[in-house]
Amino acid sequence: MRIRLLILSLACALALPGPAFGQEEASAAPGATGAPFRAAPAHAEACEGFSGLQVPRFVSLRYDEAVGRSGPSGEHPRLWVYQRSGLPVQVIQETPDWRKVRDPGGVEVWMHRRLLSGRRSVWALEAADLLARPDAESSLIARIEPDARLWLERCRPGWCRLEAGGRRGWARADAFWGLSPDEPGADGALEGALAPCYRSDPNTTGPIAVD
Repeated sequence: MRIRLLILSLACALALPGPAFGQEEASAAPGATGAPFRAAPAHAEACEGFSGLQVPRFVSLRYDEAVGRSGPSGEHPRLWVYQRSGLPVQVIQETPDWRKVRDPGGVEVWMHRRLLSGRRSVWALEAADLLARPDAESSLIARIEPDARLWLERCRPGWCRLEAGGRRGWARADAFWGLSPDEPGADGALEGALAPCYRSDPNTTGPIAVD
């Protein structure tokens, strides 16, 4: 019997109507002044940046509501209010206390580091099957809807082990946003060269390692 995993899309989870990932508040340009930032290289090879972590890297939103601003300070105008904890975002620039992040829709905003968690998640770009093993012929556990958020546990070539709603299984890595280029080819857990930077623990049940 095919079991359908009911995962609310982000649009349905919003308390207020608006674009897919949050409510747009303004389109103001950043202020003329601000803290220095470190630009993200296209492919970082070692931990770097003010945090000591790799830039770019993936993290997730810690709270159900997170404000994205036009620049790296509380004085900069609000651009978006995100209303979905666990949403994966990519850190692309840093100041000592602020992170410029890119969401799954490509929107870039600044967030205070306390709004971010080291716990990893992914965003479904398309419908996918959650399977018992990393094998296309494996038994079906659930159907993943587009725009679903799932927690990331580990990856191996072409596949990642995910969790949502208490169900765990394997799905094709290329169906999701929130993975670095080398992760779908990793052997085992989220380990290897990037592990000290992500500080992700597949055994955790809650947020870890604040960014």
